[in-house]
Amino acid sequence: MRINEEEIRKLTLQAIEELGDKATPDLVKQVVEKSVTNLGKIPEGNDSADFSSGRIILTSFGINHPGIIAGITTSLSEHSVDIRDLSQKILGEFYTMIMIIDISNSPNDLREIQEAMNAVSEKLKVKIYLQHEDVFRYMHRI
Repeated sequence: MRINEEEIRKLTLQAIEELGDKATPDLVKQVVEKSVTNLGKIPEGNDSADFSSGRIILTSFGINHPGIIAGITTSLSEHSVDIRDLSQKILGEFYTMIMIIDISNSPNDLREIQEAMNAVSEKLKVKIYLQHEDVFRYMHRI
């Protein structure tokens, strides 16, 4: 099932109305992402063939220690997730990582992969966030 830009706009306006004075770009983004995920819909793309793909943006950060990348990539591999791009940086004692992953060939959906990443996050004591590429694109257009 697909969701178009107009439906995302409606969800965004609804989130702003519900949040009232507490509405910030980050909170609105979180509410819209949750709404889209709960609907089980993937946003419709434009003419681009890559749009509405299974591409997900994974961001992770925390205090650096051995095994972080191994833990995350092992779990992704167990779920048949393809890593399309990876950028990682160590800043003093902190690390940051951004991945573009593709879940198109995974037998698991985004929610199941998010649950697996939550388990890895707790085990490694780091933060891991997943966001569908299309939601990311739409949120930066609104």
